[in-house]
This record gives sequence, structure tokens and C-alpha cells, in this order.
Amino acid sequence: MHAHDVYDYAVVRVVPRVEREEFINAGVIVSCQRSGYLQAAMALDEARLLALDPQADLEMVYRHLGSIIAICEGRPEGGPIAQLPFRARFHWLTAKRSSIIQTSAVHTGLCLHGDHALERILQRMVLPLQPKVHA
Repeated sequence: MHAHDVYDYAVVRVVPRVEREEFINAGVIVSCQRSGYLQAAMALDEARLLALDPQADLEMVYRHLGSIIAICEGRPEGGPIAQLPFRARFHWLTAKRSSIIQTSAVHTGLCLHGDHALERILQRMVLPLQPKVHA
């Protein structure tokens, strides 16, 4: 049986008005050092973002979120950062910054597959909560 991998993750946040420090979770970045895994997934809730700032520039936000994915995947459109080793890319992406796109603190867990961890964290931390069904 495959051993568990240690993974690190951070939640990607959109902070439309930095001075107000209000944010919504918009994605997740997951890195598994042993397997060389680095991926991001995004799920921006436009209505929630516009509730925080009706003037939010959605096109710019999507462009920045797409850049995170490109950097994780090492694609040319990710610029010079996308060419760094995968752990350097993860650390660059999760560095503290005061901008419209920020990340949470880095957290650690165990998984069998990075893709499963990415999907589980996205479901738990980003996607809208599902109402409880009472029988």
C-alpha cells in the first residue's frame, strides 16, 4: 500500500478592499514535497465578492487567480516564478502580502494523493456550504 504523503496547503483569498481586511476564500494551493505535486484549484463566488465590493474588478481577479494556477503548473504564462523549483513556487505564492490576492497561513496534513487533498480542501474551505437535510 502507498504510504501517506505530507502535504502543505494554503487557502487563496480575495481581499477586494485591503484597507477593510474583508475577504472571501476563492481557491486552494496544495504542495506534496515527496511526490513533487503542486496544484491550485479556484472557485470564485462572484456574488459574495461583489457583496463585499460592488466595484470589484472581476476580470483582474480572474487574471490573478489564473496566474496562480499557471505558476503551480510551471506554464510559461506564469512568468519567471513558474520556472522556479516547485517548493520555491509554493513559498513564493504563500508569502505574506498586502494585495487583493492573499493566502492563509500554511497548514499541513497527510494524504494518499495530492489531487484528493486538493478537492477535499476546496470543498471544505471554499465552495458554498450545503444546507443540512433533515429527515
